[in-house]
Amino acid sequence: MIAFVNGKIIEKFQNSIVVDVGGIGYEVQVAAGDYERATPDDEVKFYTYHHVREQSEELFGFSTLTAKRLFELLITVQGVGPKAALAILSLGDSEVVRSAIASADVVFIARASGVGKKTAERVTVDLRDKVGAATYVPTRDIETRALQNFAGDEALDALMALGFTLADATAALADVSRDKSTAERVKLALKDRRRS
Repeated sequence: MIAFVNGKIIEKFQNSIVVDVGGIGYEVQVAAGDYERATPDDEVKFYTYHHVREQSEELFGFSTLTAKRLFELLITVQGVGPKAALAILSLGDSEVVRSAIASADVVFIARASGVGKKTAERVTVDLRDKVGAATYVPTRDIETRALQNFAGDEALDALMALGFTLADATAALADVSRDKSTAERVKLALKDRRRS
C-alpha cells in the first residue's frame, strides 16, 4: 500500500498530476482543487489511496488527510467508486463536502459529475452519522455557508493521524478556538476528549 507520495510535480493533465519521487514518476489522480493549485516544479505531498483492480492500478491523491478519510468513507457507499468519490470531492474543499453530507444536502452532492440524485441520497443517508456535525449552514450560495471552517486545518489532520475518526476529530475541535496554535488546539482537543 502506498500511503503518500512526496516529490516534485513534473506535469499535469486531465485531473492527474505526475509526481517525481526519486526518479520515478507516479501518476496521481486528484480532486479539482488540488489540480488547480498544483504547479510544475512545486514540491508536494499527497496522501494516497492505492486502488487495485483486475486490469489496472490507480493512485488517488489528497493534499490533506481529512480529504483522504472522506474519500475512503465515500467509496464505502454502494454505487460510489473512486472516480465518483473524487468528483464529489471536486465540488469544493473537503470541509464544504463534509458539511454538505452532514446536513443531507442532496442537491449539492448530486452536482458531482456522474452522481445522480439517488446516489447522492445514499451518500447522505449512509455517511451522515459518520462525518460529524456540519460546520456550514445550508444556504443557496455555497460560498456563504461558512460559520466555522476546518478546511486545510492542521489540527484536524493531526487528530486523525492520532487515530480519531473524521466525526470525532471535528467534534473534539468544535469548541476549541482557532486563534490558538495547531499544537495548542490539538492539546486542548485531547484534554476535552479525556474529560468526556
